[in-house]
Amino acid sequence: MTGIQGTYDPLFTAVPDKLAELLEAGDAGGSVAVFVDGEPLVDVWGGFADAERTTPWERDTITGVWSVTKTMTALCALVLVDRGRLDLDAPVARYWPEFAAAGKDGVLVRHVLSHTAGLPEWDVPVARADFCDWSRATGLLAEQSLRWQPGADGGYHSLTQGFILGEVLRRVTGRTVGEFFAQEVAGPLGADFHIGLPAEHDHRVAPAVPPPGQDEGYAASASGPDAEPASGTGVTVRDGNTTAWRRAQIPAAGGFGNARSVALVQSVMACGGTLGGVRLLSRESADLARTEQFEGDDRVLGMPMRWGLGYGLFGTTYGWGGWGGSLLMIDPQARMTVAYVTNQVREPAEETRGLDLVMAAYDGLQGLHS
Repeated sequence: MTGIQGTYDPLFTAVPDKLAELLEAGDAGGSVAVFVDGEPLVDVWGGFADAERTTPWERDTITGVWSVTKTMTALCALVLVDRGRLDLDAPVARYWPEFAAAGKDGVLVRHVLSHTAGLPEWDVPVARADFCDWSRATGLLAEQSLRWQPGADGGYHSLTQGFILGEVLRRVTGRTVGEFFAQEVAGPLGADFHIGLPAEHDHRVAPAVPPPGQDEGYAASASGPDAEPASGTGVTVRDGNTTAWRRAQIPAAGGFGNARSVALVQSVMACGGTLGGVRLLSRESADLARTEQFEGDDRVLGMPMRWGLGYGLFGTTYGWGGWGGSLLMIDPQARMTVAYVTNQVREPAEETRGLDLVMAAYDGLQGLHS
């Protein structure tokens, strides 16, 4: 396995083998982690942290994980639910009164977590400067109207979900989502994951690398009937590589970490709310994440989806992936978490890397239980 560093249980050799295969096929760099019962059985990395292939990917290299960030923000919300400070069946406007404008008084907190709120995009032009301006991003959402009746349909809220949940969290706790996550989740667990990256970590960041044949203007896209917003909103590789994006708290897409930190945090969910003596929430509150809220054709993604509370549901597992390839999978029955984090963006049509690594992890799990 040329270029692969880190540690792994011999039963899980298929995981670093697969990462090596991806790097040999042209990916810039990445990391993979597999935790079972809260213990790291795979923690490997390899490749390069830059498009020029001059800076090796190191143990402490971090990169933007795009929408995997949603699972971190959802965890924060579930922690507040567990503490009795947030009611899933309460209107968002109970915590954020201005949000009730334009007929949004019926949007419940659970609707936002499950992508059924009817606010998948902004109705006015927005760009990177708006995403990085909390007051503007949330203020515009408070003013606009719904695209569908809350709870009646599902459509991926790619960026809006994080701003709505983040503002609710701010109103409830008096802290930004990045502050709450750092103090109540990442800090107690010792996890190297950040929503709003402090400047002292900039030297560790691996910038996103566009797909072969594309430049930094390459943008995220989806194929559903509601995928093309009236505003023409689009996020590019270039956006994600700016200092402004790193500093901003973009709770649905702006998190920075590596596979180890993603797997560590989300192992709390795999292990029933408590990890290494740190209790973040009860088993009942952790299980809320995988209670189905919607099943059907997603109006934005253009594909069948099952949504839980903050996570996508996939058979008996749940989790979510980020634009560009990063992925989180949680198997509560096996108490296993698999995370893949990469700086190499790929075209959606050819994206199977995360799933391939998950399947490799299951090869190891079978050996572990045999």
